[in-house]
Amino acid sequence: MIPFTLRRVAAFALSFALFAAPAVAEDGAPKLLDVLLENGSITQEQYDALSIDTDAAAETETESSDLPPVSAGHDHGEDDLTARIDAAVRAAISENLGVKASYGKKGFRLETADGNFQTNLQWRAQFRLTWPTRSDPRNVASFGGQEELTFQARRLRMKIGGHGYRPWLKYYFEVDLEPTRTTSGGSSDTRVIDWRIDIAKYKKIALRIGQWKIDYNRERVDSSGRQQFVERSIVNRVFTIDRQVGVSLRGRLFEGTPGDLRYFFGVFTGEGRGVANDDDDVMYAARLQWNFLGRDLKLRQTDVERTEKPTGSLSFGFAEHTGRCTRWSSSGCGNLQAFSAPGGSVDGQFTVTQATQGFAFKHQGLSIQQEFHWKRVRDRAQLTDGTKDTDYWGGYAQAGYFWNELFDFVPEELELAFRYAIVREPEQNATANLLRSQTRQEFTGAANWFFDGHNNKVTLDYSYLTLDNDNNTAIIYGNTQDHRVRLQWDISF
Repeated sequence: MIPFTLRRVAAFALSFALFAAPAVAEDGAPKLLDVLLENGSITQEQYDALSIDTDAAAETETESSDLPPVSAGHDHGEDDLTARIDAAVRAAISENLGVKASYGKKGFRLETADGNFQTNLQWRAQFRLTWPTRSDPRNVASFGGQEELTFQARRLRMKIGGHGYRPWLKYYFEVDLEPTRTTSGGSSDTRVIDWRIDIAKYKKIALRIGQWKIDYNRERVDSSGRQQFVERSIVNRVFTIDRQVGVSLRGRLFEGTPGDLRYFFGVFTGEGRGVANDDDDVMYAARLQWNFLGRDLKLRQTDVERTEKPTGSLSFGFAEHTGRCTRWSSSGCGNLQAFSAPGGSVDGQFTVTQATQGFAFKHQGLSIQQEFHWKRVRDRAQLTDGTKDTDYWGGYAQAGYFWNELFDFVPEELELAFRYAIVREPEQNATANLLRSQTRQEFTGAANWFFDGHNNKVTLDYSYLTLDNDNNTAIIYGNTQDHRVRLQWDISF
Protein backbone atom coordinates (compact mmCIF):
# COMPACT_ATOMS: atom_id res chain seq x y z
CA MET A 1 0.00 0.00 0.00
CA ILE A 2 1.30 3.46 -0.92
CA PRO A 3 2.10 5.50 2.19
CA PHE A 4 -0.43 8.15 3.07
CA THR A 5 2.05 11.05 2.60
CA LEU A 6 3.16 9.68 -0.75
CA ARG A 7 -0.44 9.64 -1.98
CA ARG A 8 -0.72 13.30 -1.00
CA VAL A 9 2.44 14.23 -2.86
CA ALA A 10 1.11 12.39 -5.91
CA ALA A 11 -2.11 14.39 -5.68
CA PHE A 12 -0.12 17.64 -5.45
CA ALA A 13 1.87 16.70 -8.53
CA LEU A 14 -1.36 15.93 -10.38
CA SER A 15 -2.80 19.32 -9.49
CA PHE A 16 0.32 21.18 -10.71
CA ALA A 17 0.29 19.19 -13.95
CA LEU A 18 -3.37 19.95 -14.61
CA PHE A 19 -2.99 23.67 -14.04
CA ALA A 20 0.16 23.84 -16.16
CA ALA A 21 -1.69 22.37 -19.14
CA PRO A 22 -2.66 24.80 -21.92
CA ALA A 23 -6.36 23.96 -21.61
CA VAL A 24 -8.64 22.37 -19.01
CA ALA A 25 -11.81 20.42 -19.71
CA GLU A 26 -15.05 22.21 -18.93
CA ASP A 27 -15.68 20.05 -15.88
CA GLY A 28 -11.97 19.63 -15.03
CA ALA A 29 -12.00 21.88 -11.99
CA PRO A 30 -14.78 19.98 -10.13
CA LYS A 31 -13.10 16.67 -10.94
CA LEU A 32 -9.78 17.98 -9.67
CA LEU A 33 -11.42 19.15 -6.45
CA ASP A 34 -12.91 15.69 -5.99
CA VAL A 35 -9.46 14.10 -6.40
CA LEU A 36 -7.86 16.52 -3.93
CA LEU A 37 -10.64 15.96 -1.38
CA GLU A 38 -10.49 12.19 -1.76
CA ASN A 39 -6.72 12.18 -1.16
CA GLY A 40 -7.04 14.44 1.85
CA SER A 41 -5.11 17.31 0.25
CA ILE A 42 -7.87 19.81 1.02
CA THR A 43 -10.52 19.90 3.72
CA GLN A 44 -14.27 19.68 3.16
CA GLU A 45 -14.54 23.35 4.03
CA GLN A 46 -11.95 24.28 1.38
CA TYR A 47 -13.74 22.00 -1.12
CA ASP A 48 -17.09 23.71 -0.52
CA ALA A 49 -15.59 27.20 -0.85
CA LEU A 50 -13.77 26.36 -4.07
CA SER A 51 -16.86 24.64 -5.51
CA ILE A 52 -18.88 27.81 -4.96
CA ASP A 53 -16.19 29.83 -6.75
CA THR A 54 -16.26 27.33 -9.64
CA ASP A 55 -20.04 27.53 -9.99
CA ALA A 56 -19.95 31.32 -9.82
CA ALA A 57 -17.30 31.42 -12.52
CA ALA A 58 -19.41 29.11 -14.70
CA GLU A 59 -22.57 31.27 -14.25
CA THR A 60 -20.59 34.36 -15.13
CA GLU A 61 -19.32 32.70 -18.28
CA THR A 62 -22.92 31.68 -19.30
CA GLU A 63 -24.36 35.15 -18.70
CA SER A 64 -21.65 36.76 -20.81
CA SER A 65 -21.86 34.29 -23.69
CA ASP A 66 -23.12 37.01 -26.03
CA LEU A 67 -19.96 39.04 -25.42
CA PRO A 68 -16.91 38.70 -27.68
CA PRO A 69 -14.67 35.80 -26.68
CA VAL A 70 -11.76 36.58 -24.36
CA SER A 71 -8.44 34.73 -24.46
CA ALA A 72 -7.75 32.16 -21.77
CA GLY A 73 -4.99 34.33 -20.39
CA HIS A 74 -7.58 36.89 -19.26
CA ASP A 75 -9.98 34.46 -17.54
CA HIS A 76 -9.80 36.07 -14.10
CA GLY A 77 -12.26 33.62 -12.56
CA GLU A 78 -10.12 30.66 -13.54
CA ASP A 79 -6.94 32.47 -12.48
CA ASP A 80 -8.43 33.15 -9.05
CA LEU A 81 -9.51 29.55 -8.68
CA THR A 82 -6.04 28.36 -9.70
CA ALA A 83 -4.43 30.67 -7.14
CA ARG A 84 -6.71 29.39 -4.37
CA ILE A 85 -5.98 25.76 -5.14
CA ASP A 86 -2.24 26.48 -5.40
CA ALA A 87 -2.36 28.11 -1.97
CA ALA A 88 -4.23 25.13 -0.55
CA VAL A 89 -1.68 22.75 -2.05
CA ARG A 90 1.27 24.74 -0.63
CA ALA A 91 -0.36 24.83 2.81
CA ALA A 92 -0.96 21.07 2.70
CA ILE A 93 2.65 20.41 1.65
CA SER A 94 3.99 22.59 4.46
CA GLU A 95 1.72 20.92 7.00
CA ASN A 96 2.53 17.37 5.93
CA LEU A 97 6.28 17.81 5.52
CA GLY A 98 6.48 19.34 8.99
CA VAL A 99 9.44 21.62 8.10
CA LYS A 100 9.38 25.24 6.94
CA ALA A 101 12.22 26.70 4.88
CA SER A 102 12.99 30.42 4.70
CA TYR A 103 15.78 32.97 4.43
CA GLY A 104 16.45 35.87 6.80
CA LYS A 105 19.14 37.93 8.52
CA LYS A 106 20.69 34.76 9.97
CA GLY A 107 20.87 33.02 6.59
CA PHE A 108 18.94 29.96 5.45
CA ARG A 109 16.48 28.60 8.01
CA LEU A 110 14.85 25.22 8.51
CA GLU A 111 12.21 25.07 11.23
CA THR A 112 9.64 22.53 12.34
CA ALA A 113 5.97 23.51 12.24
CA ASP A 114 5.74 23.46 16.04
CA GLY A 115 8.78 25.79 16.34
CA ASN A 116 10.67 23.47 18.70
CA PHE A 117 13.53 22.79 16.29
CA GLN A 118 15.33 25.39 14.21
CA THR A 119 18.60 25.55 12.29
CA ASN A 120 20.13 28.64 10.66
CA LEU A 121 22.99 28.31 8.18
CA GLN A 122 25.01 31.31 7.01
CA TRP A 123 28.21 31.72 4.99
CA ARG A 124 30.44 34.74 5.39
CA ALA A 125 33.47 36.02 3.49
CA GLN A 126 35.77 38.94 4.27
CA PHE A 127 38.11 40.11 1.51
CA ARG A 128 40.81 42.65 2.38
CA LEU A 129 43.38 44.76 0.55
CA THR A 130 46.09 46.37 2.72
CA TRP A 131 49.15 48.58 2.20
CA PRO A 132 51.93 48.88 3.31
CA THR A 133 51.53 46.46 6.25
CA ARG A 134 48.90 43.86 7.16
CA SER A 135 49.04 44.09 10.96
CA ASP A 136 49.73 46.62 13.70
CA PRO A 137 53.47 47.43 13.97
CA ARG A 138 54.57 46.95 17.58
CA ASN A 139 58.26 47.94 17.65
CA VAL A 140 60.61 50.34 15.93
CA ALA A 141 61.87 47.69 13.51
CA SER A 142 58.35 46.99 12.19
CA PHE A 143 57.66 50.69 11.53
CA GLY A 144 58.73 51.73 8.05
CA GLY A 145 59.81 48.21 7.16
CA GLN A 146 59.29 46.27 3.96
CA GLU A 147 56.17 47.51 2.22
CA GLU A 148 53.56 44.89 1.33
CA LEU A 149 50.52 45.20 -0.92
CA THR A 150 48.39 42.27 0.20
CA PHE A 151 45.02 40.95 -0.91
CA GLN A 152 43.70 38.25 1.36
CA ALA A 153 40.62 36.28 2.30
CA ARG A 154 40.86 37.49 5.89
CA ARG A 155 37.93 35.41 7.12
CA LEU A 156 35.89 32.62 5.52
CA ARG A 157 33.26 31.44 7.96
CA MET A 158 30.35 29.02 8.20
CA LYS A 159 27.83 29.66 10.98
CA ILE A 160 25.29 27.13 12.21
CA GLY A 161 22.91 28.02 15.02
CA GLY A 162 19.39 27.61 16.30
CA HIS A 163 17.56 25.66 18.99
CA GLY A 164 16.35 22.13 19.68
CA TYR A 165 13.54 20.49 21.66
CA ARG A 166 12.52 23.90 23.01
CA PRO A 167 13.17 27.49 21.77
CA TRP A 168 15.19 28.19 24.93
CA LEU A 169 17.67 25.33 24.39
CA LYS A 170 20.00 27.08 21.95
CA TYR A 171 23.16 26.05 20.13
CA TYR A 172 25.77 27.71 17.93
CA PHE A 173 28.82 26.56 15.95
CA GLU A 174 31.21 28.61 13.84
CA VAL A 175 33.90 27.24 11.54
CA ASP A 176 36.80 29.30 10.18
CA LEU A 177 37.43 27.59 6.86
CA GLU A 178 40.76 28.87 5.54
CA PRO A 179 42.17 32.33 6.27
CA THR A 180 45.04 33.51 4.08
CA ARG A 181 48.43 32.11 5.19
CA THR A 182 51.77 33.91 5.18
CA THR A 183 53.56 30.98 3.50
CA SER A 184 52.64 28.48 0.81
CA GLY A 185 53.64 25.46 2.88
CA GLY A 186 51.48 23.47 5.25
CA SER A 187 47.84 22.51 5.18
CA SER A 188 44.77 24.71 5.46
CA ASP A 189 43.96 25.95 8.93
CA THR A 190 40.29 24.99 9.09
CA ARG A 191 39.13 25.16 12.69
CA VAL A 192 36.03 25.21 14.87
CA ILE A 193 36.30 28.52 16.68
CA ASP A 194 32.92 28.62 18.47
CA TRP A 195 30.73 25.88 19.91
CA ARG A 196 28.26 26.46 22.67
CA ILE A 197 24.90 25.49 24.15
CA ASP A 198 22.67 27.93 26.04
CA ILE A 199 19.96 26.93 28.50
CA ALA A 200 18.04 30.20 28.47
CA LYS A 201 14.49 29.61 29.60
CA TYR A 202 14.51 32.64 31.87
CA LYS A 203 15.84 36.12 31.13
CA LYS A 204 17.07 36.59 34.68
CA ILE A 205 19.35 33.57 34.68
CA ALA A 206 20.78 31.39 31.91
CA LEU A 207 23.59 28.85 31.59
CA ARG A 208 26.13 28.65 28.76
CA ILE A 209 28.54 25.76 28.18
CA GLY A 210 31.18 25.53 25.46
CA GLN A 211 33.83 27.65 23.76
CA TRP A 212 33.20 31.26 22.79
CA LYS A 213 34.51 34.82 23.01
CA ILE A 214 34.22 35.48 26.72
CA ASP A 215 31.85 38.24 27.82
CA TYR A 216 34.59 40.55 29.05
CA ASN A 217 34.77 43.59 26.77
CA ARG A 218 32.58 44.84 23.96
CA GLU A 219 35.19 45.40 21.24
CA ARG A 220 36.29 41.75 21.26
CA VAL A 221 32.81 40.24 21.62
CA ASP A 222 31.54 42.41 18.75
CA SER A 223 31.72 40.14 15.71
CA SER A 224 34.46 40.90 13.16
CA GLY A 225 31.56 41.26 10.72
CA ARG A 226 29.88 43.91 12.89
CA GLN A 227 32.84 46.28 13.30
CA GLN A 228 32.96 49.99 12.46
CA PHE A 229 36.48 49.76 11.07
CA VAL A 230 38.30 47.16 9.00
CA GLU A 231 39.78 45.63 12.16
CA ARG A 232 39.75 46.08 15.92
CA SER A 233 42.06 48.65 17.56
CA ILE A 234 45.69 48.22 18.66
CA VAL A 235 44.31 47.67 22.18
CA ASN A 236 42.81 44.29 21.33
CA ARG A 237 45.98 42.18 21.00
CA VAL A 238 47.31 43.09 24.43
CA PHE A 239 44.14 42.97 26.52
CA THR A 240 41.71 40.48 25.01
CA ILE A 241 41.06 37.16 26.78
CA ASP A 242 39.44 35.94 23.58
CA ARG A 243 37.87 32.48 23.28
CA GLN A 244 37.94 30.11 26.24
CA VAL A 245 36.41 26.75 27.14
CA GLY A 246 34.16 26.76 30.19
CA VAL A 247 30.80 27.55 31.69
CA SER A 248 29.07 30.80 32.64
CA LEU A 249 25.94 32.20 34.24
CA ARG A 250 24.30 35.23 32.67
CA GLY A 251 21.08 37.18 32.82
CA ARG A 252 19.22 40.47 32.76
CA LEU A 253 17.72 42.10 35.84
CA PHE A 254 15.32 45.03 36.36
CA GLU A 255 14.57 45.13 32.63
CA GLY A 256 13.16 48.41 31.31
CA THR A 257 13.98 50.38 34.48
CA PRO A 258 16.80 52.84 35.28
CA GLY A 259 18.47 49.96 37.11
CA ASP A 260 18.48 47.66 34.03
CA LEU A 261 21.50 45.32 34.40
CA ARG A 262 23.18 42.51 32.49
CA TYR A 263 25.59 40.24 34.38
CA PHE A 264 28.06 37.53 33.35
CA PHE A 265 30.21 35.27 35.51
CA GLY A 266 32.23 32.34 34.21
CA VAL A 267 34.89 29.77 35.01
CA PHE A 268 37.19 28.65 32.19
CA THR A 269 40.29 26.53 31.54
CA GLY A 270 42.31 29.66 30.72
CA GLU A 271 44.26 27.91 27.96
CA GLY A 272 42.39 29.53 25.07
CA ARG A 273 40.64 27.97 22.11
CA GLY A 274 40.58 24.18 21.82
CA VAL A 275 43.31 23.45 24.39
CA ALA A 276 42.94 21.21 27.44
CA ASN A 277 43.93 22.62 30.80
CA ASP A 278 47.47 21.60 31.81
CA ASP A 279 47.01 22.10 35.56
CA ASP A 280 44.30 22.64 38.18
CA ASP A 281 44.26 26.45 37.82
CA VAL A 282 41.27 28.05 36.14
CA MET A 283 40.35 31.48 34.80
CA TYR A 284 37.64 33.56 36.44
CA ALA A 285 35.90 36.29 34.44
CA ALA A 286 33.00 38.61 35.22
CA ARG A 287 31.21 41.52 33.59
CA LEU A 288 28.47 43.87 34.80
CA GLN A 289 26.67 46.06 32.28
CA TRP A 290 24.31 48.86 33.31
CA ASN A 291 21.77 49.85 30.65
CA PHE A 292 21.29 53.28 32.18
CA LEU A 293 18.40 54.26 29.87
CA GLY A 294 16.49 51.04 30.46
CA ARG A 295 17.14 49.67 26.95
CA ASP A 296 19.59 46.94 25.98
CA LEU A 297 22.37 47.70 23.51
CA LYS A 298 23.26 44.81 21.20
CA LEU A 299 26.91 43.83 20.75
CA ARG A 300 27.50 45.36 17.33
CA GLN A 301 29.11 48.59 16.19
CA THR A 302 27.71 51.51 14.14
CA ASP A 303 24.06 52.56 14.19
CA VAL A 304 23.07 51.41 10.71
CA GLU A 305 19.67 50.45 12.20
CA ARG A 306 19.07 54.11 13.19
CA THR A 307 18.17 53.41 16.82
CA GLU A 308 14.94 55.31 17.46
CA LYS A 309 15.38 55.97 21.18
CA PRO A 310 18.71 56.86 22.83
CA THR A 311 20.28 53.67 24.15
CA GLY A 312 23.48 53.33 26.16
CA SER A 313 25.46 51.13 28.52
CA LEU A 314 28.24 51.43 31.09
CA SER A 315 30.18 48.25 31.86
CA PHE A 316 32.97 46.87 34.05
CA GLY A 317 34.87 43.61 33.62
CA PHE A 318 37.42 41.59 35.58
CA ALA A 319 39.49 38.46 34.82
CA GLU A 320 42.31 36.53 36.47
CA HIS A 321 44.28 33.42 35.58
CA THR A 322 47.44 31.63 36.70
CA GLY A 323 49.23 29.52 34.12
CA ARG A 324 51.62 29.64 31.16
CA CYS A 325 49.80 32.33 29.11
CA THR A 326 50.40 36.08 29.15
CA ARG A 327 48.00 36.84 26.30
CA TRP A 328 45.30 35.12 24.25
CA SER A 329 44.06 35.25 20.66
CA SER A 330 41.86 33.26 18.27
CA SER A 331 44.82 30.86 17.98
CA GLY A 332 44.76 30.19 21.73
CA CYS A 333 47.34 30.69 24.48
CA GLY A 334 50.28 32.98 23.66
CA ASN A 335 52.78 35.39 25.14
CA LEU A 336 53.48 39.09 25.26
CA GLN A 337 56.89 40.37 24.17
CA ALA A 338 59.65 39.88 26.82
CA PHE A 339 57.79 36.96 28.44
CA SER A 340 58.56 33.35 27.60
CA ALA A 341 56.25 31.47 25.25
CA PRO A 342 53.88 28.87 26.75
CA GLY A 343 56.11 26.03 25.57
CA GLY A 344 59.07 27.51 27.42
CA SER A 345 57.23 28.34 30.64
CA VAL A 346 56.44 26.24 33.67
CA ASP A 347 53.04 25.48 35.20
CA GLY A 348 51.67 28.44 37.11
CA GLN A 349 54.53 30.76 36.14
CA PHE A 350 52.36 33.77 35.28
CA THR A 351 49.43 35.29 37.14
CA VAL A 352 47.51 37.65 34.85
CA THR A 353 45.06 40.06 36.47
CA GLN A 354 43.11 42.54 34.37
CA ALA A 355 40.14 44.89 34.45
CA THR A 356 38.22 47.01 31.97
CA GLN A 357 35.63 49.77 31.81
CA GLY A 358 33.45 50.37 28.76
CA PHE A 359 30.83 52.80 27.48
CA ALA A 360 28.57 52.60 24.41
CA PHE A 361 25.75 54.76 23.05
CA LYS A 362 23.54 54.85 19.94
CA HIS A 363 20.82 57.14 18.67
CA GLN A 364 19.47 57.89 15.19
CA GLY A 365 22.65 57.17 13.24
CA LEU A 366 25.14 58.25 15.93
CA SER A 367 27.29 55.63 17.66
CA ILE A 368 29.93 56.13 20.36
CA GLN A 369 32.07 53.45 21.97
CA GLN A 370 34.92 53.64 24.50
CA GLU A 371 37.00 51.28 26.64
CA PHE A 372 39.81 51.58 29.20
CA HIS A 373 42.01 48.57 30.05
CA TRP A 374 44.51 47.67 32.77
CA LYS A 375 46.54 44.45 32.99
CA ARG A 376 49.22 43.15 35.35
CA VAL A 377 51.49 40.17 34.66
CA ARG A 378 53.25 38.63 37.67
CA ASP A 379 56.17 36.40 36.69
CA ARG A 380 56.86 33.95 39.51
CA ALA A 381 60.17 32.93 37.89
CA GLN A 382 61.62 36.43 38.29
CA LEU A 383 63.74 36.97 41.38
CA THR A 384 64.09 40.75 41.10
CA ASP A 385 61.20 42.58 42.74
CA GLY A 386 61.44 45.40 40.21
CA THR A 387 60.57 43.10 37.32
CA LYS A 388 58.18 40.69 39.05
CA ASP A 389 55.05 42.73 38.27
CA THR A 390 54.62 44.32 34.86
CA ASP A 391 51.69 46.67 34.16
CA TYR A 392 49.98 47.48 30.88
CA TRP A 393 47.28 50.02 30.26
CA GLY A 394 45.45 51.31 27.22
CA GLY A 395 42.16 52.36 25.76
CA TYR A 396 40.28 53.60 22.74
CA ALA A 397 37.37 55.85 21.83
CA GLN A 398 35.49 55.84 18.54
CA ALA A 399 32.45 57.51 17.02
CA GLY A 400 30.55 57.23 13.78
CA TYR A 401 27.64 59.03 12.18
CA PHE A 402 25.33 58.72 9.18
CA TRP A 403 25.31 62.32 8.01
CA ASN A 404 22.20 61.68 5.92
CA GLU A 405 20.33 62.19 9.20
CA LEU A 406 21.23 65.90 8.93
CA PHE A 407 21.80 66.47 5.21
CA ASP A 408 19.58 64.90 2.56
CA PHE A 409 22.25 65.11 -0.13
CA VAL A 410 24.46 62.60 1.75
CA PRO A 411 23.71 58.98 0.74
CA GLU A 412 21.92 57.10 3.52
CA GLU A 413 24.24 54.09 3.00
CA LEU A 414 27.35 56.11 3.96
CA GLU A 415 28.81 56.31 7.47
CA LEU A 416 31.95 58.22 8.49
CA ALA A 417 33.86 57.26 11.64
CA PHE A 418 36.99 58.09 13.64
CA ARG A 419 38.94 56.15 16.30
CA TYR A 420 41.76 57.00 18.69
CA ALA A 421 43.60 54.26 20.60
CA ILE A 422 46.63 54.17 22.92
CA VAL A 423 48.67 51.39 24.54
CA ARG A 424 51.29 51.90 27.26
CA GLU A 425 53.47 48.80 27.57
CA PRO A 426 57.03 47.54 28.18
CA GLU A 427 59.48 47.93 25.36
CA GLN A 428 58.69 45.56 22.46
CA ASN A 429 62.06 45.33 20.72
CA ALA A 430 64.02 42.11 20.32
CA THR A 431 66.14 42.97 23.36
CA ALA A 432 63.13 44.17 25.31
CA ASN A 433 63.72 45.41 28.83
CA LEU A 434 60.73 45.33 31.18
CA LEU A 435 62.08 48.41 32.96
CA ARG A 436 61.73 50.50 29.78
CA SER A 437 58.34 51.46 28.39
CA GLN A 438 56.89 52.58 25.10
CA THR A 439 53.64 54.20 24.00
CA ARG A 440 51.81 53.30 20.79
CA GLN A 441 48.99 55.39 19.36
CA GLU A 442 46.47 54.90 16.56
CA PHE A 443 44.49 57.55 14.66
CA THR A 444 42.06 55.95 12.20
CA GLY A 445 39.39 57.41 9.96
CA ALA A 446 36.89 55.21 8.10
CA ALA A 447 34.10 55.32 5.53
CA ASN A 448 31.49 52.54 5.46
CA TRP A 449 29.03 51.84 2.65
CA PHE A 450 26.20 49.52 3.71
CA PHE A 451 24.49 47.69 0.83
CA ASP A 452 22.47 45.52 3.23
CA GLY A 453 23.43 46.45 6.76
CA HIS A 454 26.40 44.54 8.15
CA ASN A 455 25.57 41.57 5.91
CA ASN A 456 26.96 43.34 2.84
CA LYS A 457 29.24 46.32 3.31
CA VAL A 458 32.48 47.90 2.09
CA THR A 459 34.89 49.66 4.47
CA LEU A 460 37.81 51.93 3.63
CA ASP A 461 40.02 53.15 6.47
CA TYR A 462 43.29 55.05 6.89
CA SER A 463 45.50 54.88 9.99
CA TYR A 464 48.31 57.06 11.28
CA LEU A 465 50.33 54.97 13.74
CA THR A 466 53.01 56.24 16.15
CA LEU A 467 55.48 54.78 18.64
CA ASP A 468 57.26 56.75 21.37
CA ASN A 469 60.01 54.94 23.27
CA ASP A 470 61.21 56.13 26.69
CA ASN A 471 64.79 55.21 25.82
CA ASN A 472 65.54 57.32 22.74
CA THR A 473 69.31 57.49 23.17
CA ALA A 474 69.80 55.29 20.11
CA ILE A 475 68.03 55.17 16.76
CA ILE A 476 66.70 51.68 17.38
CA TYR A 477 64.93 52.92 20.52
CA GLY A 478 63.69 56.16 19.03
CA ASN A 479 60.29 57.49 18.05
CA THR A 480 58.69 56.66 14.75
CA GLN A 481 55.42 56.68 12.81
CA ASP A 482 53.80 54.97 9.85
CA HIS A 483 50.69 55.00 7.65
CA ARG A 484 48.29 52.24 6.63
CA VAL A 485 45.40 51.96 4.15
CA ARG A 486 42.88 49.11 4.13
CA LEU A 487 39.92 48.30 1.89
CA GLN A 488 37.54 45.50 2.81
CA TRP A 489 34.35 43.86 1.52
CA ASP A 490 32.39 41.84 4.09
CA ILE A 491 29.45 39.80 2.80
CA SER A 492 27.19 37.15 4.31
CA PHE A 493 24.85 34.77 2.51
